Amino acid sequence: MYITRKNFGDAVKEKIISSDQADALFEFLQTHSHDMPRFTFTHVLYYLGGLVAIGAMTLFMNLGWESFGGAGIVFIAAFYAAAGLIITNLFASKNLNIPAGICATFVVCLTPLAIYGLQQWLGVWPDGGAYRDFHRYIKWHWLYMELGTLAVGAVIAWRYKYPFLIMPIAVTLWYMTMDVTAMLSGGDISWELRKLVSMYSGLLMICLAFWIDIRSRHTADYAFWIYFFGVIAFWGGLSSQHSDSELSKFIYFCINLLMIGAGVLLIRRVFVVFGALGCCGYLGHLASDVFKDSWLFPITLTAIGLCIICLGILWQKHEKAITEKSRKILPSSLRELLETRS
Repeated sequence: MYITRKNFGDAVKEKIISSDQADALFEFLQTHSHDMPRFTFTHVLYYLGGLVAIGAMTLFMNLGWESFGGAGIVFIAAFYAAAGLIITNLFASKNLNIPAGICATFVVCLTPLAIYGLQQWLGVWPDGGAYRDFHRYIKWHWLYMELGTLAVGAVIAWRYKYPFLIMPIAVTLWYMTMDVTAMLSGGDISWELRKLVSMYSGLLMICLAFWIDIRSRHTADYAFWIYFFGVIAFWGGLSSQHSDSELSKFIYFCINLLMIGAGVLLIRRVFVVFGALGCCGYLGHLASDVFKDSWLFPITLTAIGLCIICLGILWQKHEKAITEKSRKILPSSLRELLETRS
């Protein structure tokens, strides 16, 4: 729920609270919500600066760094990491948790570069490929970098406990599933196999995120990034599947509907967004292929849309009663999670 100063003013007009109480409560909420990510200019600057710095050491790394050699890369990465940890501790001491979390994440993102430099230094790096290819191609020998990133990420996440630290861990898990598949298949990974691996690994990440969500229901939102990349991997792999069967396409539509339902239940927008995209894709298929010459299809679809709107009105009327009754039959841990996130 997004609360503005106007809401407090409306409460004062309705004589629910006094003007002094409204001011005091608004200031209290402002003070205690500054560490929550919000779409404000300050937070945009935080994340923009952090992502630029992280991108410089990951996605936008160029071949110029190869001139430093393995030892040079290791020492530079270590210097950056030390500086990142110092700044993290400085921000943490000032209770600036969001920039502290971004700086700690920057340190985790340096891990693949440091391991790459160490392998180059020790002469155990396989021929072919450079660090900048890490985010572009699937290769088995990225596994050392990924395992090291997971280890460092777990240690720093345990030490600092900032939710944004889960982002590089989630990305690394996604990368690692593809590279493990390449290793097991001898490097000959087909497009069909990639789609299946993406779909099932995404499903496993969603299950992991749900488990983390349950465990961390009383603290911060540590599951967000694992949900995010898990849904992308699952939905991307699912949507890439090809079938000439209309039944399979309808099942795909039903899965996307279930994703929307799960997103509403768990209050996770990423499920709703990708589920809606999948549903629109299926309806587009019906319009362009199955019912392309039917004048009745657009009328039927319009009627279905209006029925859904009416269903939404009924839901709004009885939402409180339905929610209370349905939550009573849920396990206590899941009920607490939904109450905390709502």
